[in-house]
Amino acid sequence: MVAEIIDKYYLLDWWQILLVVTMTMQPIDEYVTVGQRRDLAAALEVDVERAEVVTWDRLAGRIETEPDPTLASTGEAIRDGLEEELDGALVADVLANLEDAIDRLPTVRDGGVPKGPEGPYTAVAKPGWRLYEHLLEVGLFERLDETLPRFESDTIEGMTRALVGTEELSDVLADVGFDETERTALLAAVATNNNRLARWVPANQIPDGVEFDTSIVPPLYQRTMGGALLWIRGLDRHLWQYEPLVTEPILDDAVWYVKALLGSIYAAATAVADLATSRSFADETVTGAFMGTAAIQIICQEDLMRDVFYITDEMRAPSELR
Repeated sequence: MVAEIIDKYYLLDWWQILLVVTMTMQPIDEYVTVGQRRDLAAALEVDVERAEVVTWDRLAGRIETEPDPTLASTGEAIRDGLEEELDGALVADVLANLEDAIDRLPTVRDGGVPKGPEGPYTAVAKPGWRLYEHLLEVGLFERLDETLPRFESDTIEGMTRALVGTEELSDVLADVGFDETERTALLAAVATNNNRLARWVPANQIPDGVEFDTSIVPPLYQRTMGGALLWIRGLDRHLWQYEPLVTEPILDDAVWYVKALLGSIYAAATAVADLATSRSFADETVTGAFMGTAAIQIICQEDLMRDVFYITDEMRAPSELR
């Protein structure tokens, strides 16, 4: 292995060869690479030492934590008048059921390929659908579309800073089984995908002249949560139908992305619960929570589509007929 590396990099100086060998021999985290961690630190303008492992918790103590007045005023506008509309008991029940669904995911993975078109993935998505229907009923999706800014470089950085600087959101994910690596992977997905996030536009900001009827396009935050739940529900039929092509790594990816999507919905539900009852979150935390969880849903459902639904020849299990 070392000889192959040296042959490939014969034009490099000896110290560069040593660095390449050392980096190749280091274990790479399953969900977030060293490069992605450093991109995350760079996005937040945090200097890190070469040997330092970048994590959500370590970043939290090294960024500016002064309240962002824009995020705060947006959060205040989201809150206005919603407390009487939201059903706090329903949201609390959804939170408990989502936590149970996330807890069941190792069992879902152990079960392998689903046995039919409706199975374990459909089941774990059900609490999310209950939350979705309630938010649709009270008009929260429309309010978020009208209130929150578009995903652009400056707003993504401000949103990420709000997420990092808020212990509540990191703790929420930790409480439902996301370890430090997994939480950092979600944060990196939010902070380092500006171009992908920018393609998701609020319904009221879609430009004129597009080739489809914009009047039937749902609000952005309805599309993100509803899309995430549709992809999860579709896994049963997809994996069942394509069982001969499915590999263990594909099943691993499926469960990870479902965990990420359900975790983001759980965090969003926590923010909804705060709007409905406790009002303990700062206003900028509310803004960061809704934008951040939507960003996770965007990136993870796109990655789920790429890594699980689009099974290429390179990914597929070997054919028994060849």
